[in-house]
Amino acid sequence: MPATQAQTERRNAARGSLLGIEYLPLSEINALLQLARKMNPLKPRPLLKGKRVFLLFYEASTRTRTSFEIAAKALGATTTVVLSSGSSVEKGESLLDTGYTLRAVGADVIVVRHPHSGAPHLMAQYLDIPVINAGDGMHEHPTQALLDAYTILRHKKKLTGLQVTIVGDVYHSRVARSAIHLFSKSGARITLCGPPELVPDVAATLVNGIRISRSCEEAIRGADIVMVLRVQRERLAGLKVNLSDYISRYQITMARLRLAKSDALLMHPGPIIRGLELTWDVADCPQSVIVEEVKNGVPLRMAVLARALGRAR
Repeated sequence: MPATQAQTERRNAARGSLLGIEYLPLSEINALLQLARKMNPLKPRPLLKGKRVFLLFYEASTRTRTSFEIAAKALGATTTVVLSSGSSVEKGESLLDTGYTLRAVGADVIVVRHPHSGAPHLMAQYLDIPVINAGDGMHEHPTQALLDAYTILRHKKKLTGLQVTIVGDVYHSRVARSAIHLFSKSGARITLCGPPELVPDVAATLVNGIRISRSCEEAIRGADIVMVLRVQRERLAGLKVNLSDYISRYQITMARLRLAKSDALLMHPGPIIRGLELTWDVADCPQSVIVEEVKNGVPLRMAVLARALGRAR
C-alpha cells in the first residue's frame, strides 16, 4: 500500500528534513521554537563543526539565504552557495542530478529554494541527507512561518487564542500557506483579507475555521497580529488586479492599523514594497516587527540546522 503524504513527511522529518508545516506535528514545531531560544548567533556554538551546508537557490533571496548562511557558520559548519545562474543548471542538469552532485562532493545537508512546488520533497525522497525547504513555488516556506511564530512569542505569551489577520496576495504566497498551517495548529484564529483574485474563496478550505473578509477595516479590527503580504506583481499575468484599487482598499495605513488592538504586531515576510501593500510610516511604526523578523531568522534557522543533523541540544 503506497505511503500517504503524511507518512512520507513524517519519515522525511525523522531523517532531519524540514519540508513543510502542513504535516509537521505541533510537538515538533514547539521543540524547534524552544531550541531556537537557546541559539545565539553572537555566541557561536560548534555543534556542526566539520559539517558542510549547501545552499541551493534557484530563485533570488536576501533574507533567507543570508540568514541560513550566518546560522550555519555560527554553528561551526562550512557553507557553499550554489545558484542556478552560473551552475550546471543552466546547461540543463536536472534537480536530482544537481542533488547527487552536491552529495558526492560532501554535502551533509542541502537547503533548497525552487520555483516549482514539491522540488524539496523530490530531493528528500532520493537523497540520503536532510533537505530543508527554503521556499518551493507557491507551496510552502516553513522556516518563515517558524520564525514568525518565534517573533510573536517574544511579545505574546502564547499563540493560542490570538486573532491573526493576513492581508494581501494569499493566492501566490507560500509564506501564507505555511503560516496558516502553523497558526491553525497552535490554536490561533485566522482571517484572510484581500480581493477575490488574490484571496479566492477556496482559501477558506486550507484549514478549518479560516474566515475571509473583503473589508480591510473589518478584518483588522481587534486583531492581535496583522501580517501583510507582498503583492507578487511578477505573478499577476492573467489576473485582473487593479493596483490603484488595491492600494485604496487594502493598503495598510496607520488609520487602518489603529483598528487593531493597541499592542498588535505588524508583520511582513519581506521584501516590503513601500507605497503598495503598506505605507512608509506603517513599515517603521513602533508596532512593526519587520526588522525583528529578519533578525530572528538566524537563531530559528540555527535550530533547524542543528535538528537536521542530530545536534539539537
